[in-house]
Amino acid sequence: MQNIELVQVAPDNSDLAQLISQLDGYLFELYPPEEVYLVDFEDPYVNDIYFIVAYLDSRPVGCGAIKKLDEDHVELKRFFVEPEYRNKGIAGKIVQRLEEEAASLGYKGIKLETGDLQTEAVGFYKKNGYGEIERFGEYADCPSSLCFEKRI
Repeated sequence: MQNIELVQVAPDNSDLAQLISQLDGYLFELYPPEEVYLVDFEDPYVNDIYFIVAYLDSRPVGCGAIKKLDEDHVELKRFFVEPEYRNKGIAGKIVQRLEEEAASLGYKGIKLETGDLQTEAVGFYKKNGYGEIERFGEYADCPSSLCFEKRI
């Protein structure tokens, strides 16, 4: 495998913006707008989110983030790998790095939401130790939302 580098980036990073734009486009193809949960990059709280970009031979190919939910949990957000770079171990490296960061900050678990049409994502989360939980927070009443959690 080529060289994969995971880099913490600021919310205004252009590579991050390009990857998130691809993710948003993909999600809007699958779900109605009210079932797509975006990050508001205009809100000052965005600076409290830990973002990383995965670079494969210096090309941005994936991203992910963690955001504090409560004293014990963070939420995995904006997790995406470009389709042509999937199944190469990049997603696993991103999630592992975010889990390590959350643990180093003292959190005990990671929660996440994905959509019921994203069967690859659901399989990935299950394979990586995430168990399905009740829908939480803003996803509680969303019929397409599936939520997962992993203790770290």
